[in-house]
Amino acid sequence: MTQRRQERSFTGPLAGVKVVEIGSIGPGPFCAMLLADLGADVIRVDRIGAAELIGPNDDFRAELLHRGRRSIAVDLKTTDGVAIIMSLVEKADVLLEGFRPGVMERLGLGPVECATRNARLVYGRVTGFGQDGPLAQTAGHDINYVALSGVLSMIGRRDQSPTPPLSLVGDFGGGGMVLALGILAALLERERSGIGQVIDASMVEGAALLATAFVGFGQTGVWHSERGTNLVDSGAPFYDVYETADAKWLAIGGLEPRFYTDLVKLLNLPDDLPDQHDQTEWPRMKRIFAEAIRARTRDEWMTAAEGLSSCVTPVLDISEAPAHPHNAARGSFVEIDGLVQPAPAPRFSRSKAEVDRRPPIPGEHTVSALIDWDIDTESISAWLESGAAAELQGGSCAM
Repeated sequence: MTQRRQERSFTGPLAGVKVVEIGSIGPGPFCAMLLADLGADVIRVDRIGAAELIGPNDDFRAELLHRGRRSIAVDLKTTDGVAIIMSLVEKADVLLEGFRPGVMERLGLGPVECATRNARLVYGRVTGFGQDGPLAQTAGHDINYVALSGVLSMIGRRDQSPTPPLSLVGDFGGGGMVLALGILAALLERERSGIGQVIDASMVEGAALLATAFVGFGQTGVWHSERGTNLVDSGAPFYDVYETADAKWLAIGGLEPRFYTDLVKLLNLPDDLPDQHDQTEWPRMKRIFAEAIRARTRDEWMTAAEGLSSCVTPVLDISEAPAHPHNAARGSFVEIDGLVQPAPAPRFSRSKAEVDRRPPIPGEHTVSALIDWDIDTESISAWLESGAAAELQGGSCAM
């Protein structure tokens, strides 16, 4: 077997950190993407035959959550498949998985088994309801976790049903990002203790954590339980989105008095406008704001707003955002192999985080990634021969 050189020169603040990602969907891949963006060497473990499945984009190359890392194809239901993962665990800093509680244990890859091979391993787990509790084994999706957290009840317009906030609050914010935070904290603690630990990230608890401020507001009387009646939930006329003359949208956020003054000036609103914080007048004021904003196009409003601190921005669709002058100037989006995508964030003054690899096809890097992690070639050949591992060749997984 001929050795192949590692395809990536790792940069970023996490350069040198090795991560095993047991392939899943949603929060797990998002967490792995964040770590890879920051320079970690992440190996994604996909199941053999996954490349034959149709993904959400009908193309694994377009699965942006998989960017920045390599994929190996492994049959985890075989003894050799478990041996492959354990060989990586011995060399890894982090393992992360997103299965229901007990799945990894049944595979023989639970935290206890992994700790016996590598006591320094940080073992990251993300589920909807957590590793224990009455609902731990219950099926669910982002909408269910956000609902149980109490957050979904707060999102939506007045007299309308709660509005699902994409999968941002549960899967990605409350799940993947909180897991990434936990992993980084555990890696930092490991420098003191010398040993790893298990991270139990629940999307219900992560979503609730994101809403901490509003949980507090609701107990002090400054936040009403009725949706769409509060300061930043579309209740206030000066903090909302409005349709413009060209059927596009304008976002306004004139909260503070001086910003509100400029906003009223920009919109040329009447002098007898009710007091800004008279909530009994908010419904009528919203109609006044809406009528005024419909008088011009979105771009005309942006031109008129120049020089004013009115907190007005265009509501850009996802195809417009990368080309906006501010986003373009900062390089907030990058294009890799024809795919436009958000750039890694946040930014670092010395350790630049960057994306330099397109999303992999499952099993594309089985041999090269294992070799780069110093797995002996005899074992790799045996695993390929037994069918426990597979290498992608010519568009399909070959063994």
